[in-house]
Amino acid sequence: MARRKQSDEATARVRNLIALDAANIMRRLEARRGEMFVLFSRLRSREPMLSTLSTRYASATFHELVHLPVLEQSVVDHFYECLDTLRWYFTYTEDMPSTAQQTFNTLHRRLEEAHRKLVATLGHPVSPDGTTVVEGEVLRRTDKALP
Repeated sequence: MARRKQSDEATARVRNLIALDAANIMRRLEARRGEMFVLFSRLRSREPMLSTLSTRYASATFHELVHLPVLEQSVVDHFYECLDTLRWYFTYTEDMPSTAQQTFNTLHRRLEEAHRKLVATLGHPVSPDGTTVVEGEVLRRTDKALP
């Protein structure tokens, strides 16, 4: 029984670390997306784009990922494959800034979709105060006042 609890806890930890990493990447992309291309145009440096796409948990191995069920492994792999495509493009592109931004928009949409699937499968990361963030959508409103 204790072994099962340890396995469940290890799985939850792996899920949370992956969810944290993915959320941080998406947050940085959203925050820096305009400035990345201004810097790319002005400095001719790819570094602002590549540092934005960096992952904190690049050293995750099969040993850690084996804790996830196979569907979750596939969803995680898809997200990081989309991220790798974006990173590869920025590393080797010879496109001008406007073309690079158009290509980024296309690749970013794919990454956003992969991130939505990842969150739907793994859940949101636990916040620093210990609560889990949940997205909600209003399905119906009632005009009645609550007692």
